[in-house]
Amino acid sequence: MATVYEERAKVFKALCDARRQHILELLHGGEKCACVLIDEMNMPQSSLSYHMKILCESGIVTGREDGKWTHYRISEQGSKKAIALLKEITAVDDDDTEASSC
Repeated sequence: MATVYEERAKVFKALCDARRQHILELLHGGEKCACVLIDEMNMPQSSLSYHMKILCESGIVTGREDGKWTHYRISEQGSKKAIALLKEITAVDDDDTEASSC
């Protein structure tokens, strides 16, 4: 069973690659077929599959099969989870007024 840190890392791994950020930008307009993403990204199918696997495992993107192609879209729930996660791990405790020294 994955730890909470490993689950968090999946989300940030999905966001830390420029190609995956480009894919997310392409998906802003709605669902896209893998064939369209391959053309728009100018990458081989195997490379796209690798990036989509990471995006889907993070929960930020979902895919649905349609014949031999998969259609991808940004998951509203996954997007909200990623935003909440970033807020959670970067929150500053206002009660901690004492500065720690190194």
